[in-house]
Amino acid sequence: MKLSPIQPFDFTAKPFELWEKTWFLLTAGDFASGKYNAMTVAWGGLGIMWGKPVAQVVVRPTRHTYGFTNDYPTFTLTAYDSQYKKALGLLGTRSGRDGDKIAESGLTPQAAKVVAAPTFAQAKLSIECRKIYWQDMDPTNFLDPTIESSYENNDYHRFYLGEILHILGTEEYR
Repeated sequence: MKLSPIQPFDFTAKPFELWEKTWFLLTAGDFASGKYNAMTVAWGGLGIMWGKPVAQVVVRPTRHTYGFTNDYPTFTLTAYDSQYKKALGLLGTRSGRDGDKIAESGLTPQAAKVVAAPTFAQAKLSIECRKIYWQDMDPTNFLDPTIESSYENNDYHRFYLGEILHILGTEEYR
C-alpha cells in the first residue's frame, strides 16, 4: 500500500465514518525509546482551532494510554483497512498494563515522519500531531442528560487537541 504526504488542507475524508466505523488507533509515547502505548478510539474530531488544523481525541483516566498521552508531547492517529478490525478490537479492549497487546495485535510499529510517537506499517492513513491543549471534561456542563449514562464510573474523558503536523495516506484521502 503506497502512502504519500497530504497537506492538511488537501486532506479529504468522511470523518464520521473514520471515527465511528473505521476507528482510529491513537498512539502516544516515544518510538525511539520503546515507551509508547496505543488504544482504539471512536470518539474525536478533525477541524480548525486557532487557525491550525487539529485532531481532537478523548481519553479516560482509567486507560493506560492516558499516562502516555499526558506525558509525551506528540501522538498519532492511524486508520486501517477492514482486514485489521480484529486487531483494532483487541487494542481497544485490552490494556497495555497487562502485556504487549501491540505485538499480539500483529501490527508493526514504526517511526513516524515528524513526531516521536510511532505510526504503523499497516496503516492506510497516519496523522501526526503535537499536543497544543488539553482539558478535563466537566459533567456540570452536560446540557443533554443522556450523556451522563456514558460515565457510570465517573471516569470523565480528558480532551486533547493536537496540531496536525503531517499526514500520510493512500489516494482515497487526497
